[in-house]
Amino acid sequence: MRPGGARIRPGALPGIFTAFAGAGASQFRKRFLNSPPTMNAPDPVLRHLAALGLDRTQTVYYNLPPARLVELSVRRGEGRLTAGGPLATRTDPHTGRSPNDRFIVEEDTSKDDVAWGATNRPISEGAFDRIHDAMKRYATGRDVFVRDCYAGADPRYRVRVRIITEKAWHSMFAHNMFLRPATIEELEDFEPDYTVLDLCDFKATDQVNEELNSSTFVLLHLGRGLVLIGGTNYAGEIKKSVFSALNYRLPSQGVLPMHCSANEAVGGGNAAVFFGLSGTGKTTLSADASRVLIGDDEHGWSDEGVFNFEGGCYAKAIHLSAEGEPEIYATTKEFGTVAENVTLTPSREIDFDDATITENTRLSYPIDQIPNASASGIGGVPETVVFLTADAFGVLPPISRLTPDQAQYHFLSGYTAKVAGTERGVTEPKATFSACFGEPFMVLHPTRYAEMLGERIEQSGARVFLVNTGWTGGPYGTGSRMKLAWTRRMVNAALAGELDDVETTTEPVFGLAVPTAVEGVPDAVLQPRKTWDDSDAYDAKASQLADMFAENFEKYREQASEAVCAAGPTKETVA
Repeated sequence: MRPGGARIRPGALPGIFTAFAGAGASQFRKRFLNSPPTMNAPDPVLRHLAALGLDRTQTVYYNLPPARLVELSVRRGEGRLTAGGPLATRTDPHTGRSPNDRFIVEEDTSKDDVAWGATNRPISEGAFDRIHDAMKRYATGRDVFVRDCYAGADPRYRVRVRIITEKAWHSMFAHNMFLRPATIEELEDFEPDYTVLDLCDFKATDQVNEELNSSTFVLLHLGRGLVLIGGTNYAGEIKKSVFSALNYRLPSQGVLPMHCSANEAVGGGNAAVFFGLSGTGKTTLSADASRVLIGDDEHGWSDEGVFNFEGGCYAKAIHLSAEGEPEIYATTKEFGTVAENVTLTPSREIDFDDATITENTRLSYPIDQIPNASASGIGGVPETVVFLTADAFGVLPPISRLTPDQAQYHFLSGYTAKVAGTERGVTEPKATFSACFGEPFMVLHPTRYAEMLGERIEQSGARVFLVNTGWTGGPYGTGSRMKLAWTRRMVNAALAGELDDVETTTEPVFGLAVPTAVEGVPDAVLQPRKTWDDSDAYDAKASQLADMFAENFEKYREQASEAVCAAGPTKETVA
């Protein structure tokens, strides 16, 4: 028994390996447990829960293995098993993040470093405490699931994270997405650097939400290392709140946190990072069977190299197919995968083309389900940096080489475009700018990360490319989407160094160095103006997009260097 009378459930079933004797036992531990079994929550865990005001909960489930979490999720009505093995869950009405409900506590230890504004909204410490108190009362008599894990594959920069949830499947999500302790001994003296308390069904009431926008909230107290989440079942809030904390913590340690995927050559070396917003091909292009996948979404770049923050992947599932993305599709036949907001056929098969619930259907799975995934999550210093954009205006070259100053400019811009029909009211291509290709998670001023990227590029000599995976031959509705085979060929050429010394021409509006030839790609495709039937229409559209870039960049002009400011399109160039 523990304080308050709550029971402690074991983290493993007695004799669980007996049924998996022989060679299959080690594979079972790797795939299905992947976190060491423990019969009781250690005393430090209980003391920490008591310090958080969670000493009157009903049952504490500590570091349960996936088999138990899936069993409990189904028993508690949180999800359904699919024909292939994954657990299907729903998070509606919140089928994505709630950026307007994310706040950072304005407190003495961090307030001078946070870039306050629409992204990082302030909330008072008093409001944070009142909401925390209300969550304590809500948790009384309820079960909680505690998972101890890590963020950061490199032990030199790793942080310890404790995820406390009221849903079993959220603990399963945390098991998949974060790095799992390798031994029981690691858990005995585990003291978290950050704690996430996610009581997803708790909604802030009128008495405690005077500084909130709704009953939903994601609150980061950077000084205490505590995150409070309520009013949303969307599991991505857990992952991104930890990412936000790392974006605050790591720069002071000389590590550039990045919203990117990363891979490297088989056998090591020639590491590359891929930045890109949703729909640009970040996951698809980095998941190359001929290379080793370091990670698909969040990484750090230190003096020693690049390392994954996570232990799993959170891939979009809409229109997924075995032909298009075979490695990701294979995870939908694995026990332990979590499938969010997918619809099921009567035979419990996942209908990947059904967006009835949302377009943002997701799969969460341990990265070792990808055959070519790195076992360590650590790679060398990146030799290639790729910025991916889906330009629906059809004016950016399919590939171009950037100078270090241009790299900072386009990193700060974080451009892509939404096409008609993706959102209500979007009837023509809409430019989207997200600083550092991940502005919603950047706690410091974007120029801080851009300067660090510039330093990393200078120190490493990394080549930088801007790759347009969007439209050619005209804008969306007139032109056509760039062929994936051409994009893969251009990216592979860039990674192999084939474009290091080739002849280039300077694109006149954005000043980009465009290769005149890439083996396997039609020459005309490389020069977007030549793909348009009406060159005057191209010039007008290019000028329009350049004006959008210039207008967006104004907010960085005071803090960015003169060289970086001059690296984008200018009014003189556009004219």
